[in-house]
Amino acid sequence: NQIFLDGYICKEAVYRKTPLGREIADLLVAVNRSYGKSDYIPCICWGRNARFAGNFEVGERCAVWGRIQSREYMKKISEENAEKRVAFEVSVSKLELL
Repeated sequence: NQIFLDGYICKEAVYRKTPLGREIADLLVAVNRSYGKSDYIPCICWGRNARFAGNFEVGERCAVWGRIQSREYMKKISEENAEKRVAFEVSVSKLELL
């Protein structure tokens, strides 16, 4: 399970710390396709990669290496109803600005 992305930061990075003190940053990377289309790929960085990614600016080109992972979560639909959903994201092992 390996993935390489060459794309652009399309949303301001969200850097934070978990309750246990681990550093984490969420990125949204736009990867261009043929015919003027793009895919928007959520990426999650940990530790030193998170600190580095926290300084990225919207529009910067970056390269991302990592793996695809999934996670389940509950989406509240109404006061009484919730629905189980699955989210997919790239867990980043290496990244650099291009």
